Amino acid sequence: MMSNTNDNFIKYNLDYNESEGIIYCSEKMKAIISMVDEIAKTDATVLLTGETGVGKEVIARLIHRKSLRREKRFVVINCAAIPEHLIESELFGHEKGAFTGASYRRIGKFEQGQGGTVFLDEIGELPLKMQVKFLRVLQERQFERVGSSNSINLDVRIIVATNKDLLEESLKGNFRDDLYYRVNVIKIEIPSLRERKEDIIALSNAFLKEFSSYYGKSLKKIDLEAMHILLNYHWKGNVRELKNVIERSVILVKKNEELLTIDHLPYEIKKNLSFPELREKTGMTLREYEKLLIIYTLYDAEGNKSKAADILGIRRQTLYNKMKEYGIDM
Repeated sequence: MMSNTNDNFIKYNLDYNESEGIIYCSEKMKAIISMVDEIAKTDATVLLTGETGVGKEVIARLIHRKSLRREKRFVVINCAAIPEHLIESELFGHEKGAFTGASYRRIGKFEQGQGGTVFLDEIGELPLKMQVKFLRVLQERQFERVGSSNSINLDVRIIVATNKDLLEESLKGNFRDDLYYRVNVIKIEIPSLRERKEDIIALSNAFLKEFSSYYGKSLKKIDLEAMHILLNYHWKGNVRELKNVIERSVILVKKNEELLTIDHLPYEIKKNLSFPELREKTGMTLREYEKLLIIYTLYDAEGNKSKAADILGIRRQTLYNKMKEYGIDM
């Protein structure tokens, strides 16, 4: 579980939800959290989209935690992980003797989630045959266990997630049009880390503190050069990959070392990146570049504005003006 990480670090609009492990400071994530606050009050079906590892399940759990259903269960169904011949039984359950090997009654995921929230991850992997049955459940709010003709009324909130473009998949015939429009009541697109680079600083510091404590290390911070590398990297696996990299790096740090440096980062993260390549690699505008440079420098100066101004070669008042202009708060 994540905790506040502003000890000895720059606090750049660092908002976080400790119980859900949500750490962010970017405007894009602030907008998403604000949307979650509104939609959580309803039972509307939610479609979460975004690349692998951006935190779709984390947002789904936050919606549940903020909803009136929070005292009931949050049930996760990974549609990509269930064999096609078992998925109907997994979702709806089955009666004893419904098929060969059904030696007892099984309660399915939907029934387990009664009164709460059911989260279907990788909904784009749901077989077409099951898409028809899932659509009926969404429309009629009823289902039957396999081998039974008795309908069970369904009282759950449905949240689905995918890293695919479901509209494109529907055009290809891989996803039903009617189901797409049924699940796309409220859509939240979660941006990649490449689109919210400020969050890399907050997340990296949080993971550093977590794993430093877990592995009994004395780490205080990530040095500036290493942070530049983390900010530059493509992060195909997004938050999940970043967390893995920080854990691997912390493991390589000696117990008495207080600084995580570029030497501790995995080779594949740092092999082709350096600070002078920042603008070329990220395609940032001059304003975006200047804003991040100020954040990096304040971070490196541990929040000391006079020291940061000296490093940047500007007056302290100029630094204050720039911080106000870019909304940098600490």
